[in-house]
Amino acid sequence: MRPAARRPAARARAHWPPDESYPVRDTTVASILRDAAARAPDTVALVEGVPQTGDRRRWTYAALLGDAELAASALAARFEPGERIAAWAPSLPESLVLTYAAAMARLVLVPVNPALRSAELAHVLGQSGSVAVFFTAEHRGSDQGALLDALRPELPALRAVVDFAGWAGFCTDSSGSSTGVSPPGPDDVAQLVYTSGTTGSPKGALLTHRGMTNAARSGAERFGMRAGDVYVHTMPLFHVGGQVVAFQLCQSLATTVLVPAFEPGLVLDLVETERATLTCGVPTMLLAMVDHPDFARRDLSSLRAISGGGAVVPDELVVRIEETLGVQFAIVFGQTEASGFISQTHLDDEPHDKAATLGLPLGHVEARVTDPENGDVVAVGEVGELEVRGPNVMAGYHDLPEETAATLRPGGWLRTGDLVTMDERGFLTMTGRLKDMIVSGGENIYPVEIELLLAGHPAVAQAAVLGVPDPRWGETPVAVVRLAEGAEADAAGLESFLRERLAAHKVPRRFVFALAPFPLTASGKVQKFALRDHLAGQDSESAPTPS
Repeated sequence: MRPAARRPAARARAHWPPDESYPVRDTTVASILRDAAARAPDTVALVEGVPQTGDRRRWTYAALLGDAELAASALAARFEPGERIAAWAPSLPESLVLTYAAAMARLVLVPVNPALRSAELAHVLGQSGSVAVFFTAEHRGSDQGALLDALRPELPALRAVVDFAGWAGFCTDSSGSSTGVSPPGPDDVAQLVYTSGTTGSPKGALLTHRGMTNAARSGAERFGMRAGDVYVHTMPLFHVGGQVVAFQLCQSLATTVLVPAFEPGLVLDLVETERATLTCGVPTMLLAMVDHPDFARRDLSSLRAISGGGAVVPDELVVRIEETLGVQFAIVFGQTEASGFISQTHLDDEPHDKAATLGLPLGHVEARVTDPENGDVVAVGEVGELEVRGPNVMAGYHDLPEETAATLRPGGWLRTGDLVTMDERGFLTMTGRLKDMIVSGGENIYPVEIELLLAGHPAVAQAAVLGVPDPRWGETPVAVVRLAEGAEADAAGLESFLRERLAAHKVPRRFVFALAPFPLTASGKVQKFALRDHLAGQDSESAPTPS
């Protein structure tokens, strides 16, 4: 159990004060690597998480620092401090080296999902004003170089395109030096990270060195991360979670086993052969691992804890993982605009709290739940919008002053857009998204409540609930459902299942049965705007989801 001093006190209003005993450090992405190399130069910092057909490449902290400094010199010779450079690639060791090198050269890193296609990529590179792109020539059958060549006329700021296949040459073919570049300051922007775009065009969040490194340290402490841990890192580096987890491991003097792309069999192999103590995953990843045919025969006894987040983690999955693997599970909740980390459960929290809540706000984070209409703090137990402030909060959206003003309240409060409740202890519980909330006949309906119930039906593999216009009710809920392989269910059966568990006005008026997995963001969230676009004009009860 946690010491009594750390147990939250009862409260009447939904407000959580910051933990002032937890110091905010003046760290940067550059300084944490230099510090790790000074404290533990011979500790293995990085392992290339590929199938063991031969020796996996490994870097000590001293070697990782050396490679980062060499790359920083090459960057400093070509680009000016403050310019944006993009990494459009999966989780390669070279991409992590670039993360640290960019910080040392005082450049702003723009992580970009390699799965983005022409219009999406043009938006991110163009809106960010990126002057360089580092990429892999092929990704899942796509000729990335050809795609970039076709876009370059639309991207006047883009001066350099570097294939990671020529990374070694790029780093050594330079007479420049990063030693002439002053180190970044804690409040400088470290990365420009684009939101997942679940409701529209992605926006670029300006994340500072102080914000990212302190969010990482706070989350690592809550997770019980320590020196000597081996972490199979499944979150992609093109996602804010992937970047900040890497900073957690660096500050903890732990080992990062970097998975280039998630494949459940590979992750199980890495946990066994590298004797991993920690790993993580969004719910879809974790389910794929425990359902994999190799799961039962793998020796996973080295694992101590697993974290999950990126989407609501069903209660049943939490219990299943803890009981099957004999590990402790942690729920992590955050968003890009808050450096990926807002709240987290403790490993020793009660099972109900781990299964049903988002935990307590992390160190440094002040949180409150407000009425979306007037901004007043609501009473505990009431639904409202979660607002947070602290060093983890973004500096704003890049070149989007109106969106920044709408999202950052005076005083530094970030409007998350998440609808939550806070109990008298400070524990947060998700009820939905402000933009997802359905108002039907004057009643507020929170899709996540319905989605979690449908996820508990034995025939359902995926479920998403959307609000659609209705001339009588204003909006009505529609459920998009993908059945588990070999399972059978119909609309009448699912409606009956929900009517036993929900008030009548919350039961979807229509069920659409999907034939393919839902479109997801890189962080595992359902792209509801894509489902909504697909539903527009659909009159039948059965239709495929978009690819």
